[in-house]
Amino acid sequence: MPKLILSMDGLVLKEVILKKERTTIGRKADNDIQIDNLAISGHHAVIVCILNDAFLEDLNSTNGTYVNGQSVKKHVLKNHDVIELGKYRLKFIIDSAPSGLGSFDLIDTGTMNTLGKPEVDAIAPPEERAASRTQVFPPEALDQGVGAAGEMPSGVIQVLSGANAGRELPLSKSLTTLGKPGTQVAVITRRPHGFYITHVEGASFPVVNGNTLDAQAHRLEDHDIIEIAGIKMEFFLR
Repeated sequence: MPKLILSMDGLVLKEVILKKERTTIGRKADNDIQIDNLAISGHHAVIVCILNDAFLEDLNSTNGTYVNGQSVKKHVLKNHDVIELGKYRLKFIIDSAPSGLGSFDLIDTGTMNTLGKPEVDAIAPPEERAASRTQVFPPEALDQGVGAAGEMPSGVIQVLSGANAGRELPLSKSLTTLGKPGTQVAVITRRPHGFYITHVEGASFPVVNGNTLDAQAHRLEDHDIIEIAGIKMEFFLR
């Protein structure tokens, strides 16, 4: 289970196990992790966890949120990342888990194997997570296109460029992450209302049909052309 080691000036203050899906950090008492310091905003940042995967989002704090010395707004946390809030440090640690228990397909579109499958073992989170509230990926108004009897839609991503052109990735998980960590990462969320793509990491935002997206979730339509980390893909509804 992921955890945070809170320290200041090299002195460890406490260890926090990330048991909740959503953990808030800030100066106010209603935060899950309260840091009573004027350099910390009332609600400074939030971490969303599903199994051993975690996403950090800065909540428009005054002094910003840093990971490994770099200012971030949204960031996919990796083992041993150090979150910096003023003089405080939060080291993100993932305890060892059995192989194959990652909650996402982390797809590096430049290094998919010859079968077009992820090179990272993964298992889907429970289907009920598809409709859960995950603030890192703020949804748009979800009031369109619900299938008969609330049926979940089926979607596929087909790679159009690069060495893996023609490969297909079924969007069968609640969350599917696409891109190259450290360069550009986006997540496609599978909901009862459709599929939504959201920027997670990197200076450049995903491009859909030639238009650069903003920080909000964008609903995908059949045959949309997506470009992430220099790789073009087509989205299909099936």
